[in-house]
Amino acid sequence: MNKEVVLSRIPLFENLSRENKSALADICLPKKLKKGEMLFFEGDKGYSVYILVKGNIQLFKSTPKGRESVIKIVKAGELFAEVVLFEENRYPVSGMALSESFVFVIPRHQFVCLLENRNFRDEFIGNLMQKLRYLADRIQYLIGHDMEERLFMFLEEQYGKAEHIVSTLTKKDVAAAIGTTPETLSRLLLRLKNDDRLHWEGSTIRINTSEYRNPKREKQLDILE
Repeated sequence: MNKEVVLSRIPLFENLSRENKSALADICLPKKLKKGEMLFFEGDKGYSVYILVKGNIQLFKSTPKGRESVIKIVKAGELFAEVVLFEENRYPVSGMALSESFVFVIPRHQFVCLLENRNFRDEFIGNLMQKLRYLADRIQYLIGHDMEERLFMFLEEQYGKAEHIVSTLTKKDVAAAIGTTPETLSRLLLRLKNDDRLHWEGSTIRINTSEYRNPKREKQLDILE
């Protein structure tokens, strides 16, 4: 797999010059993960950041009572755990593969060495500012949309405007990602099925194409991208 092609799909790196992208590709290390395998644990020393090439990674925090609170489900083409580059030297969340996955590992100390190059640093910081704007929009997404809207937006963000989806995520995973409980999601799915808007049987999801013609939803997805 061409590392530079993968890097070109990452918002934080897509605008890097060819020279800087090549330098970054040289320090990327491939790693395969089995379903359910932990990539890192909350509180671990943060030695690396990651790019998800294939599969799904769940980022979650553990509560004092032992429950798990899902922060994000990473999709292919995303950088994650980058907080250890600047803010913390330990992972603030845990990362686990929800399906068989493949990542590029970027060692923190080698990335810091790249940042000593002014040209690389300026390009990277410019891209970083774009991601901060994305995160601000993401917060607005969570507080500004009801559960039904969040479900359709999540599916479109993960799989595009597909009528038929074979999901590698469980209903429990999706419920956590959109900020609800599996029981509440099940009630929503039953209503959507009765309305012939969305059918979820096993790992197969069928969506009525009219759901993708919602102007409000399309506008919000444009912002998130």
